[in-house]
Amino acid sequence: MYKYHILSQLNKYSLIDRYRFHMPGHKAAGSFCRSFPIAKKDITELPFSDDLQCPSGIIASAENDIAQIVGAKKAFITTDGSSSGVMACVYVASRFGNKLIVPRNSHKSVFNACRILGVEPVIVQGEEFEGVLLPPDPGLIERLVVNDVGIAGMIVSSPDYYGNIAPLEEYASVLRSNGRLLFCDGAHGAHLALSEDRAGYCGAYADMWVDGAHKTLPTLTQGACVLVNNQKLLPAAAEALSIFRTTSPSYPIMASVEYGVKYFKNRPDLYRRAREAAVAFKNNLSSFTFYPSADWAKIAIDFKPLGISPAVAEQKLQKKGIYAEMNDGRYLLFYLSPMTTKRQLDELALALVGLVSAKKLRDSYIGKRAFLPPAPRTYSYLYALRAPGEYVELSESVGRMCAENVGITPPCIPVVVAGEIITAQAVELIKNSPATFGLVGGKIKVVKKNEG
Repeated sequence: MYKYHILSQLNKYSLIDRYRFHMPGHKAAGSFCRSFPIAKKDITELPFSDDLQCPSGIIASAENDIAQIVGAKKAFITTDGSSSGVMACVYVASRFGNKLIVPRNSHKSVFNACRILGVEPVIVQGEEFEGVLLPPDPGLIERLVVNDVGIAGMIVSSPDYYGNIAPLEEYASVLRSNGRLLFCDGAHGAHLALSEDRAGYCGAYADMWVDGAHKTLPTLTQGACVLVNNQKLLPAAAEALSIFRTTSPSYPIMASVEYGVKYFKNRPDLYRRAREAAVAFKNNLSSFTFYPSADWAKIAIDFKPLGISPAVAEQKLQKKGIYAEMNDGRYLLFYLSPMTTKRQLDELALALVGLVSAKKLRDSYIGKRAFLPPAPRTYSYLYALRAPGEYVELSESVGRMCAENVGITPPCIPVVVAGEIITAQAVELIKNSPATFGLVGGKIKVVKKNEG
């Protein structure tokens, strides 16, 4: 059984503390502590609690255990979410080249990191299957690295929101044979490290990767890990984390990262039970169409064959106390974890069957637009971001060069990227999306026309 090093110390202190003449300012006292019981465990760097910036005690022990469990040379806990880990990956990549291969359906944090660090994203797009973008073909990656010495490597999300797992073994083979690096945003796949076969886990192939523990493990929001397998990257990785992590990390979040990774190693029967329940759930709903996810923890139900609006279905489910992760206009995505129980899935199944039998919901489906083909790219991403820009109405932006990424959230991926020419399709997709990022007052930023 793995010991919970950080949590054990926090529990001890919360029982014996008297006078807190240290941060944070709530002092675990009064009405604040009654409203937020976790305050008792919310402390700062003390003689017994170690220091995330240079761990040598309980945090070091926790990180060493995490590395051993997931099969990494080194683990770094972060309380700043997966985005800080993505920043660290791109920082390390920038030491080996000024370009990085970035699949189009990458999270906005990847593009933000490239922007801040001056790395040019070489954007690639995979095929579309049933309304979802697939990972790009390894052959395309090989052609790019063979012909451009400035490319440091590739960063890829795997698994993605829909449970697509990238061909990581092929990517790794192509990149390493050409002296390049593979970075992975594994924010949605931390749980895969804990299965018996570790199938699909990005840590089996990546040089450096991010595990978003809080997304699929019993971990508080913003708890994540950055992992390294390539020994030569360790100095740059440590440097990157010292830059992008906060100097005031949350001890409850740190403790929960360690807890989340170790919990199912201590109780593998619970992991197996949850996965079996997810498989049985799909098998028992044979009248439904599921996106063919390779990750058992992602259940995306296709409402197109049902003729029912997923937005309406989402509202009906919420009235029953059932909340999905995402509605993308075609699929309702139900995001599971090893904490999901058979009883919860049985309740979801009953509610879904009830939806299908409701005659008034039929024929409410409105077709979702296909994902956009790659837009013409006249100038580089970095050029467009730095060029003089102006904000215009979406309707006036067609044919102009985009100067700021604009996309849909969730899943926080861009519809149009800086440096691309804005198309009528892109404008329509953005207009019809309930939640977007990158617009200011409903306007989109474009590169100013050269009046001369």
